[in-house]
Amino acid sequence: MKGIYSKYMFDWETRMTTRDTNRLVLPFEWGIEWTRDFPVPVAAQGPADSSAEASEKYLRELNQQIIACSDEFYSCATPTDFELVSRVVPGESKPSQFLQFTSAVHTRHPVNNQVSARWFPAQRDAVLNKKSGPPKKAIVLLPHWNSKPESYLALCRILASLGMSVLRLSLPYHDSRRPADTQRSDYAVSPNIGRTIAATRQAVLDARCCFDWLEQQGYEKFGIMGTSLGSCYAFLATAHDARIRVNAFNHASMHYADVTWTGQSTRYVRAGIEPVMDIERLRPLWDAISPVNYFHKFRAHQKRTLVIYATYDLTFLPEYSKIVVESFREYGLDHVVKVLPCGHYSTGETPFKFMDGWHIGKFLKTSLR
Repeated sequence: MKGIYSKYMFDWETRMTTRDTNRLVLPFEWGIEWTRDFPVPVAAQGPADSSAEASEKYLRELNQQIIACSDEFYSCATPTDFELVSRVVPGESKPSQFLQFTSAVHTRHPVNNQVSARWFPAQRDAVLNKKSGPPKKAIVLLPHWNSKPESYLALCRILASLGMSVLRLSLPYHDSRRPADTQRSDYAVSPNIGRTIAATRQAVLDARCCFDWLEQQGYEKFGIMGTSLGSCYAFLATAHDARIRVNAFNHASMHYADVTWTGQSTRYVRAGIEPVMDIERLRPLWDAISPVNYFHKFRAHQKRTLVIYATYDLTFLPEYSKIVVESFREYGLDHVVKVLPCGHYSTGETPFKFMDGWHIGKFLKTSLR
């Protein structure tokens, strides 16, 4: 029976990762121009020349310098243009609230530079004076790669009903931030090495700015929840932000390059990279955006973490998630592990989405008590 179930799950996952017909194989690019304004010394110098050898050497050194001064790389000034706007989302009848502000990372795509996060205030917070009563609790939720605007709305509403206000952040190049020349969020993860690093930095800074706004609203207890690519962003954010004490990582891995190289849903990204380099050369070029290099910062502040992974995951392979769990144990970090009997994409399907939501809701409610 186990063999039959495994085959069924793997076949199901494969069907879901191959149903989209608009996935593109983009060309490999070093993306040096995307790194010019990074706050590290080597970025100002650039590569010695335009050769492939010089570009690769530059990116290796760039990653090492980012890791060495990551507190500066993954931080920015608090935005001064926070605005909470109300609008009716197409397909819905009632207006919803969105936090908007200008991203600290300015890209060549103006639409991507405007951050949007849908706001789900807990009912008690709507009437609670921010200077009285119990501490107000809030979650910043980071969706998965290529998530749709309606993804996670049910979870956000459940968390709000449990007393936790939620900001559902639209990731860089997603939702209203997706450039018109793309059909998918290809610019967030792509064979362009520098742009992928820049997109990751932008996501982390945007998330941290959401916590700045929440602090201004009187919130005191903070958690973060990320799924898949969002879990990578969430780990980097919490490792560099002492305010975030509760974490829910829904699918997790240590190395950005490993997931990109082996994941079924990122095979188109690999197809653009593989003619130029192998995984051993790629890994150090994305070290600066890999959680493995920031566990010492994560450990510096008391945090409680939920790690969820799936037995039949073909996108974040289970062996990578097990390494994450083992690292939490080795570092002596407070964590809980839940394993779902499904795959990556099927986590969002019945009945597994209810199992996943139950674990996340129970953990966040208990940990932020």
